[in-house]
Amino acid sequence: MCRVPVMVVSKEKLKVLSDRTRMKILELLRDHPMSVSELAERLGKDKSTVYRHIKALEKAGLVEVVERIGNETLYGRVAYIFLIAVGSDKESEEFREAYLAEGIAKLVEVLERAGVKIKDRKRFEDIVKKVFEGIEDESQKILSRLTNSSFDEVTLVHLLNLLTFLHSHKYLKESKELSELLDI
Repeated sequence: MCRVPVMVVSKEKLKVLSDRTRMKILELLRDHPMSVSELAERLGKDKSTVYRHIKALEKAGLVEVVERIGNETLYGRVAYIFLIAVGSDKESEEFREAYLAEGIAKLVEVLERAGVKIKDRKRFEDIVKKVFEGIEDESQKILSRLTNSSFDEVTLVHLLNLLTFLHSHKYLKESKELSELLDI
């Protein structure tokens, strides 16, 4: 299994990723390889459905067979992190919106589990969405040059921090409002 980030740029791969079950499979495979049986049990779906999704992910080059044990095949992600580069067409924008909404929901969940109170959740989500979309849009000149680059997770974190820092001055008002919305 590969541990370097992989850039997802093709419409075909984006279409495969637009299915919630496939995204959940990739999420489950982040920690370790799993069989179709294990995935089916964790997802609460039948094996044939999970197998069909695994095959779509495998065909798209997002998962691979990592081991065969008896009758079971273990599948793993080809990368620990997938960087998703979306275009400006309708399908890509719909994917981006859904992916961003899910990411913001997970962010809110993590904060709340950590005991951080959000005074106005809707307003918080709206501001985060605006800032994330803005920074992503403004970072495209650099991100588009990385499609054929290879780097590890630590470098990716530094790169994302740099991109955020480069554009953060444009969101000072939003940053202040977000701080006021959090009861830490």
